Amino acid sequence: EKLFGFYKALTGILMNINGEIKVLVVDDSAFMRKSITMMLESDPQIKVVATARDGLEAIEKIKTFKPDIVTLDVEMPRMDGLTTLKIIMNECPVPVLMVSSLTTEGAEATLEALKLGAVDFIPKQLSYVSLDIIKIKDELIQKVKSIVNSKYIRRKIYRHEVKSSKDVKFKHVKKNFEVVAIGVSTGGPVALQEVLSRIPENFPAGIVIAQHMPPNFTRLLAERLNSISKIEVREAQTGDKVRAGLALIAQGGKNLIFEKVFGEKIVKIADKPDTLYKPSVDVMMESASEVFGDKVLGVIMTGMGRDGVEGLKKVKEKGGYIIAQNEETCVVYGMPKAVIDVGLADSILPLEKIGEAIVEIVRERKEI
Repeated sequence: EKLFGFYKALTGILMNINGEIKVLVVDDSAFMRKSITMMLESDPQIKVVATARDGLEAIEKIKTFKPDIVTLDVEMPRMDGLTTLKIIMNECPVPVLMVSSLTTEGAEATLEALKLGAVDFIPKQLSYVSLDIIKIKDELIQKVKSIVNSKYIRRKIYRHEVKSSKDVKFKHVKKNFEVVAIGVSTGGPVALQEVLSRIPENFPAGIVIAQHMPPNFTRLLAERLNSISKIEVREAQTGDKVRAGLALIAQGGKNLIFEKVFGEKIVKIADKPDTLYKPSVDVMMESASEVFGDKVLGVIMTGMGRDGVEGLKKVKEKGGYIIAQNEETCVVYGMPKAVIDVGLADSILPLEKIGEAIVEIVRERKEI
């Protein structure tokens, strides 16, 4: 067993040295298989080693080709994506990116897939005639690379031994926080479930969340989180008050900002500005700092890229407090790393400690 573990670790190291990431593309559509393959192989570090038309063929080819990551369609003949995913996670674990339609049904299936162990998803609307093709292609390539090289994924799915890091610290603060603003992306639905499930019913501050997701997805995510939380969780609507015991999730494809109206602090759903990600963590955090001043507790969790850095700079300038998730528990250590690297994080914590830290920090205001 130790020898097998060493062999797996060695193959992972060799893969990184050779710079080749092996992908299996699974979809019943020949057009989709070709589109995804062309996008991925436009990067010299990525090689599509095989394609499969359905779940049964996919499981066979995972065992034969041993890919580093799989893109998996939801709707397929003979064996659908969710059934296939369950078998993959049990019999031949490998990181899985779901290929999802942006319909309500597609969103429901995708959220279920994330619950079952899929790492993330990509939109089904992949076509070289699409105006967004460059953005979609770049995001797909970045996701594949980030996920395969993730410490969390190497430990959890590949079962590699990963050297433990010391990136954990906690700083106490006494301040009257009014809002907890959370920014998250890849790995977010599971991370949010972990954090929100630890927030008590009598939590004395409002919570707002920017999770990178398309329309349809955020409403269903809010419903799922509401079902496991002691506080109310719902998709934000223009005019909603930021209040104790309520968590508002920004709408997919829109930005969430704040306004003061007759002394009340409310949210507004906006199309502008035209940001790379909608909802944008930067936009939400910057707006929160303008309206709530030093009463913002900013939290940045797992996700790809740098969204959140500029907004959290504003939070820090106004005297707010910032928690960043540590590398070991991030599916993708991008957004928290960017915040930590520029010295903005007051506390750096593993995912399982973030919820209780939020509660402790916000409740300390009673002692002031």
